[in-house]
Amino acid sequence: MTRPSPFTTEAPMKHSIALVTGATSGLGHAAARLLAAEGCRVIVTGRSLAGIQETATQLAAETKQQVFKPLELDLDKPSSVQSAVAELVKLGHPIDFLLLNAGMVPGKKRVMTAAGIEASQAPLIGHHQLTLGLLRAGLLSSRARIVIAGAEPARGGVPMFKYTDVPVFAAKYFRDDQTAAVEALIRNGPHVKYAPNNAYADAKLIVAWWVAALARRLPSGMAVYAVSPGASNATNVARNAGPLLKYLMIPIVNLIPGMNQTPETAARRYLQASEFGTDVSGQFFASAQGKFSGPIEVQRQPHLYDRDSQEATWQAVAKISGIDLPHPASLSAVS
Repeated sequence: MTRPSPFTTEAPMKHSIALVTGATSGLGHAAARLLAAEGCRVIVTGRSLAGIQETATQLAAETKQQVFKPLELDLDKPSSVQSAVAELVKLGHPIDFLLLNAGMVPGKKRVMTAAGIEASQAPLIGHHQLTLGLLRAGLLSSRARIVIAGAEPARGGVPMFKYTDVPVFAAKYFRDDQTAAVEALIRNGPHVKYAPNNAYADAKLIVAWWVAALARRLPSGMAVYAVSPGASNATNVARNAGPLLKYLMIPIVNLIPGMNQTPETAARRYLQASEFGTDVSGQFFASAQGKFSGPIEVQRQPHLYDRDSQEATWQAVAKISGIDLPHPASLSAVS
């Protein structure tokens, strides 16, 4: 991959091993195809083994390459994450590019997982368990790149989406305990009034904070980024969205030049970030303000850089997921 970038870039990923979550459709499926074209071997994951086996077969037919390995992974179930990590241990191949793509826009009716986590927040918990499981097992290569799907509502200024001001929320209801406040948002718990678009904005803000905190804990040489793929309304991401978003806002956006893009164009943002250097690890990349396509840039909104919120997010996610890493980045024993 040799596309220009304003950021420090690493060598292309030819002959690398990539893992893509949520690969059965949409952006994950597109990313898997693109990675194969770049010369990667690609582990693709989906909720059911039969479903992801079918996806791997389909991808092989589409690309005419036998480079896809199906892996069952249900991010809502810790036991499934553990089984997936165990299967990867058996394979014994360190992963060079970990693409945490799975996610969703929640619907009008609140949905909770069996673990008591609001549905749009649940992918981060599973992704956290997967990422740390791979780190602990030594299954991320020494220069691994981790990319997780972000979204523009995390920065604010997106119509119909509003994130929670966590410091204010914590001060009002949790005696300034931001960890408790973030946990309440993840669980849609006390004092949280469910609104689907706001829940999605909160989920993506929490992702951005999690990335910043993880970057401080990664071994030297590894890097992690939150990357918004931008608008790509041909995917299933909004399949559960409310009627106002699905039938009014999205059709209007589709008519505005530059406000929508193909899944392949959106997925290329992930691949672009896979070449970024460690100097921008922990950053959130998205479209320019007011846009949902085009070049990506580092987001500079002050709330994204609130270190207390970043660390509170890490502690809340670690508590809920049951797995943690030390701080700061002193993991030289992990390779």
